[in-house]
Amino acid sequence: MVKLEFYLLVLLISYHYTTSNAATNATAMNYVNASCRNTRYPALCVRCLQRYANSIQGNDQKLAKAAISVSLNNAKSTAAYISKLSESSGIKPSVYQAVNDCLNNMNNCVPSLNQSVQELGKMAQFRGQNFEWHMSNVETWVSSALTNQNTCARGFSDGSMDGPVKDAVIRRMNYLSQLTSNALALINRFALKHKAGTHMP
Repeated sequence: MVKLEFYLLVLLISYHYTTSNAATNATAMNYVNASCRNTRYPALCVRCLQRYANSIQGNDQKLAKAAISVSLNNAKSTAAYISKLSESSGIKPSVYQAVNDCLNNMNNCVPSLNQSVQELGKMAQFRGQNFEWHMSNVETWVSSALTNQNTCARGFSDGSMDGPVKDAVIRRMNYLSQLTSNALALINRFALKHKAGTHMP
């Protein structure tokens, strides 16, 4: 009888934990879905941030930091790819120049995003005008990164550059700029909600 009661107790605890965890996961995911609707590319936003939903737990700051971290990681891999292209031989001089210009853009983009991630990690300790100043820095850095990404893509606008190198760079830059655009939207959302006094703890 004691063994049966113990077994039932274990089952009850397990069921409670499973259902509670499922509810938490659903709530966390609903927050990500709702937040991503404010971005330009909501489907991409959800796809990239759903893995962070449980750690974000409805926190605007953590959401913005996760979004910009995704952009930073992609920017690093894109910069490495562009760097390898710049060492390639056999590409047309105009394409080679565009690749090198793009590499310069990426060398500016990555530090800007990295600064943003670090600054966002400290935002909880700032208040009032101090918060607004640091938040303005983040918004400026992310906007600058997005500008560098768009500048890179525009460097390949000449039709004479058509080919596999141009296609590969444009595809990567478009994806990266979409990630960064989403991150900037979530950062702006965080700033506005904080200013309105509705920032979630």
